Amino acid sequence: MSEVSKPVEEQQLFGHPKGLFYLFFAELWERFSFYGMRALLTLYMVEVIFAALMERDYATAAVYSSYGSLVYASTVIGGRISDSILGMRRSIFLGGILMSLGHFVLAIENNITFFLALSLIIAGNGFFKPNISTFVGSLYKDGDPKKDSGFTIFYMGINIGGWVAPLLCGYLAAKYGWHYGFGLAGIGMLTGLIVFWSGIKNNVFGDKGLPPENGNIDKKVFGLKQGVLVPVLAFASVPVIAYLLSAYKALGAEGTFFDDQNIVNVIFKLIGFSILVYLGYIMYKATLEERKKLFVAVLITFFMTIFWGFHELSGSVITLFAARNVDLEGIMSASQTNSLNSMWIIILAIPISLMWQWLSKKKLNPRTPYKFGMGLLFAGISFYALAISGASANENGFVPFTYLLLMYFLLSVGELFMSPVGLSKITDLSPKRIVAFMMGVWFLSSAFAFQVVGFIGKQLAIESTDADISGFSTLNIYTDGFMLIAQYSLGAGLLVILASPLIKKLMGNVH
Repeated sequence: MSEVSKPVEEQQLFGHPKGLFYLFFAELWERFSFYGMRALLTLYMVEVIFAALMERDYATAAVYSSYGSLVYASTVIGGRISDSILGMRRSIFLGGILMSLGHFVLAIENNITFFLALSLIIAGNGFFKPNISTFVGSLYKDGDPKKDSGFTIFYMGINIGGWVAPLLCGYLAAKYGWHYGFGLAGIGMLTGLIVFWSGIKNNVFGDKGLPPENGNIDKKVFGLKQGVLVPVLAFASVPVIAYLLSAYKALGAEGTFFDDQNIVNVIFKLIGFSILVYLGYIMYKATLEERKKLFVAVLITFFMTIFWGFHELSGSVITLFAARNVDLEGIMSASQTNSLNSMWIIILAIPISLMWQWLSKKKLNPRTPYKFGMGLLFAGISFYALAISGASANENGFVPFTYLLLMYFLLSVGELFMSPVGLSKITDLSPKRIVAFMMGVWFLSSAFAFQVVGFIGKQLAIESTDADISGFSTLNIYTDGFMLIAQYSLGAGLLVILASPLIKKLMGNVH
């Protein structure tokens, strides 16, 4: 891959670096592929891959959980490799190739290739996802006031992809077959890769995103340059990841320590334990002031994990609820309901951002703990809306679509209260010597959130081989589950708000 290393005069478009818009469209199409595939994934597993199993919902929940956890955990590894060896350009390109292959392999309706396809996407996401966001930041000089608006433009691309993809991929899957929906997701990823490649060819990135100057890319390990070895190992990891995904069954018998725990569950429990031990060691060594702020950073990460654990049910349990118990006649398919979250984010992002600005001018902008508490309350109310929807079910056990629309509205408000402020607070609260480690823990919180998704999905699994099971056979299982989720989320939100005065003191001068 040819790379331009000479500095060039920065090309501008609408007052921003021209490279921003290439990254915007590359990420839009990558997110199109990711969310288009995700919209189909749970239903595809239930209706095709595990259709013959009595415990198909259980198997689907286990694989979906492992997939989500590994997708987000891979970004920590991919980010480190990019920083020390490949650089952002090569990492994004390698990730894009792996993900494109994964989406196209997923279009082959076969149980063995299914797990290989998911593994290609996991490996590719590890290289692509962390680097394209970092690339956006590198286009701006430190302190550039346009940087925040540049990220706003970039994140709008993410949500446009997340909104449109489930609608189009869901339509093709319902009208013509699963492989057409997955195939369109693959075309989306390939389009994103072509856009990024054209940006490199047109030299819009200047000297940004090149391999680090430490020369590691040309250093040999096992007789191979590291720039060659990394892609080889990335492809070699695919069958290993495929094995982890396919080993979804519990390791132990009922009542034993490993009851309901598969290999991926155990791996993440060990990672979680190791992180806690290391954090304990850091706190022991830290000063009192550092200890206070670090404790708040851990709390914020924990509550964000809870929120994402409930939020990411949208691609699993909530999609199944939409398919089995929501009256979607003449509106959209169950897979297309995955577009609702991104739709509300697009509608609400600017008004909520303006609201914070207005409150800041009035010196009424709530500090981070209050925003997190309110975000969890909104999540709790959103699931409460689904929990009470059963009272409005028709004679066939289907609830009005309005409840699902309201649920996504409330959940999206909660997301906008929490997500935009989280990462910046982690960097502000962490001691400088471990900022990179704490950012890794923050990104891993999404991986651990999928462990929550898997646990809930297994609890709400419907045991049946009836492909058309729906209505009153499933309604109470889902609404009772949603009520429990609402109670936990509301309880967590209230706890955070009540503890906010104390948390504020621990945060010191961090807002």
